[in-house]
Amino acid sequence: PMGEAPVPELDAVLDGGGWDVGASFDGLPPSTGPIRLGRNACYVVLAVLFNEEVRQPPRDPRPGGTRCPLDPSLSLQDRVLLVQEAKPECRGRWYLPAGRMEPGESIVAAMRREVKEETGLECEPLTLLALEERGPAWIRFAFLARPTGGTLKTLEEADAESLQAAWWAGDPCALPLRALDILPLLDLAARYRRSPPHPSTLPQELPCALLCLRLLVAFANDAGDLWVLLGTAGTPHLPVVACGMSPAELRGGLRLPVLRLLRDCLPPDPRPGPLGLLGLQHRAGGPGGADGICFNVLLSIPPGSPGAAPPELCGPAFRWWHVEEESLRGRILQRLRTVATVPIRS
Repeated sequence: PMGEAPVPELDAVLDGGGWDVGASFDGLPPSTGPIRLGRNACYVVLAVLFNEEVRQPPRDPRPGGTRCPLDPSLSLQDRVLLVQEAKPECRGRWYLPAGRMEPGESIVAAMRREVKEETGLECEPLTLLALEERGPAWIRFAFLARPTGGTLKTLEEADAESLQAAWWAGDPCALPLRALDILPLLDLAARYRRSPPHPSTLPQELPCALLCLRLLVAFANDAGDLWVLLGTAGTPHLPVVACGMSPAELRGGLRLPVLRLLRDCLPPDPRPGPLGLLGLQHRAGGPGGADGICFNVLLSIPPGSPGAAPPELCGPAFRWWHVEEESLRGRILQRLRTVATVPIRS
């Protein structure tokens, strides 16, 4: 029955929203205290911006350059915003505007600040493009954003944040880049502009003390039947697992607590698909000054045979809920079949 399932929670999560995390978690308790930036976690923000104004050709940022002709295969709107680094270890090299988030700062505010400091431009976020992580202690939020004002920084305005910024219309590899890890993000941004694979996904301002993941674990067979895994402690709910900060847990990344929970409640054979981000929630200066984040993630358990039912669970802590309401079932299946989530890269 619908009353036995967290339909409002599912609706909120599928819409990119958040939900109260609470103080109890499913699976093993985390080996960590509250998350605090600069102490036990580092969040990084990065932005991809394309020029939306049709004006004169961009300045060539290479030595001796003034104005550069555009590649005829590119429109003026394909010019990407790059910054020339001022840091001693990568001085003179080019990169996307990026930097560390500061304690007491929201994720979007950090992105806007970094873009302003490094490029001189104001911006607004359009969507998260990717979530990148090297374990729960280092997480990077890559945004697609659009310029809304300001003046492009020139060499005469060079400071400790950057030497200059420029709209670049050619192959970024023609410039000396700080790192090649921006190339997949540029590809993601270009593909999103052509045909968005997922809805606009932005952080929601809701508090969370720890780093945790709310799991929408789905099982769908080829007949279109769909089940969702629910935690049974208290009110039925989507399972929530917390990330630990021990060395072993850091090496395992965000996927480790998910695999640990599934290992405890499912037979060993099913191997879940990749994690996809549906949304996230964070509030600067949360409970006790914490900077925790809850990630809403979608993953599927592949069926072993046509028309299969979900695997039997190992205990009473979880149960499968058969989703029969047509609209809700269709929304979840659409997200699964078209991979309509923000990619999580480890």
